[in-house]
Amino acid sequence: MPDFQYTARDNTGVLVTDVQSGASRQEVLRALAQRNLFPVSVDEMEDAGYAEGDVRVGAAHVAIFLTQLADLLRSGVPLLRSLELLERQSTSTKLRAVVQSVRESVADGNRLYEAMERHPRTFDELATSMVRAGEEGGFLEDVLQRIAAFMEHQQELRARVLGAMVYPAFLLAMGIVVVAGMLVFFVPKFEPMFDRMEQQGTLPFATTLLLSLSGYARGYGVVILLALGAVAFFVYGWLQSEDGRMAFDRFRLWGLKLGRTEIGFGPIVRTLAIARFCRILGTLLANGVPILQSLDIAKDATGNRVLALAIGEASENVTAGKALAEPLRESGQFPEQTVEMIAVGEEANNLEQVLVDVAENMERQTNRKLDLFVRMLEPVMLTAMAGVILFVVVALMLPILQSSGLF
Repeated sequence: MPDFQYTARDNTGVLVTDVQSGASRQEVLRALAQRNLFPVSVDEMEDAGYAEGDVRVGAAHVAIFLTQLADLLRSGVPLLRSLELLERQSTSTKLRAVVQSVRESVADGNRLYEAMERHPRTFDELATSMVRAGEEGGFLEDVLQRIAAFMEHQQELRARVLGAMVYPAFLLAMGIVVVAGMLVFFVPKFEPMFDRMEQQGTLPFATTLLLSLSGYARGYGVVILLALGAVAFFVYGWLQSEDGRMAFDRFRLWGLKLGRTEIGFGPIVRTLAIARFCRILGTLLANGVPILQSLDIAKDATGNRVLALAIGEASENVTAGKALAEPLRESGQFPEQTVEMIAVGEEANNLEQVLVDVAENMERQTNRKLDLFVRMLEPVMLTAMAGVILFVVVALMLPILQSSGLF
């Protein structure tokens, strides 16, 4: 059902601006008349039509909203009044609708985290869990500020990765187009030249392979593209299942081990996920949240089901009386250096500060690894493209050189 933004006057002549849901503009007008409101304007909202909980608001807008909410609460403005102010000031229609829903839910007596849970595509499980801990522990403003900083950091990292991947992705796309064009349009022109050598059985293997690839590309190109599309559709559907997501998260952590060194994108993902976990856990412990509840919230910060499962099992061992470092070591998912620092923090009774220090160190390591990975990716892709094009040129030149007696 679409939403309509209206401006109307009440019996005293005061202007009222609000949002009303209705199947049509006439239905909204009738609803206003029943409330003794005299409409001045009734306009359908541009981004209306979203069911509650289905609205996806950009992370940048959400981070700004949480920062402003934290500032208002820290200044002593009541929660309902703060939400009302932010609703009016929001420049995003989607965010305004979400904030309105949250404000109405809080006005009905619900807690803030309960109101946020009704919009899982705007506020993820980590955000709602941290808000719940902040409300129960009396440090809601700090939690909101931390969530906003966390989201901004994630956006900045994502922007860095995407920006660094633009050129390699362009090279890959252009390489695929060039090779496909050569196989479909360029290579077939040489086939008549190689017929006699092929009948005599003297055609080089590289040329035979190239001509076969060209024939498959021309004869079954559409079928191959459809098959690839079907496979992609099947894989996407499988990744939406719990088993698929678990397998994908396990793949994201994979890295090639060379001695004691692990290379690849997996170690970068692992380091970043553990850094997020340590920072959130340290923040919650520093604000007095019990360790079991903190672990339950912080495990969602990893963004990886494999790591979250390992942390959940560690939490069960902590319940049984063990220290945190030991079950984390037994999981095999945490670096030995990180586990040792956590163990030292537990022994020195300053675990929350150690966790924040660990997070900062791991984030610095991640930035260095990410920069190195992106720098290495470009020459690797250039080398791969050069190798493919070299293969095509050599495969076409070998028969010519061989027939002329130069090879």
